[in-house]
Amino acid sequence: MKTLLAEAPPFPYAGPQDLRVPITAALSRVIDPEVAMTIVDVGLVYGVEVGERAVRVRLTMTSAACPVADVIVDDVWHELSRVVPASFDIDVDLVWEPPWTAERMTDRARRIMGW
Repeated sequence: MKTLLAEAPPFPYAGPQDLRVPITAALSRVIDPEVAMTIVDVGLVYGVEVGERAVRVRLTMTSAACPVADVIVDDVWHELSRVVPASFDIDVDLVWEPPWTAERMTDRARRIMGW
């Protein structure tokens, strides 16, 4: 059985391959408390770009009125700070375009939700 980390992440990733798995694992530890699933499974991560000294994560929420957006952004920053070099800047950009839809969810999330 393949795991999420063995496969390409379910979001665009641009950067060194040696950071792909640790970054995907870090993002997979961040839970959206409203649905009790990872932000990766819910499809909130729109993309990750790793440059020479920075990591940029674009993510969204299921709605603009999400009451836990700040918590999720802080958790993303914290988890990434554990796996990227200390000299890296970490930018977490909250975006609203394109709007999130349930089609972004992984098959695992759909099974959990009974969809």
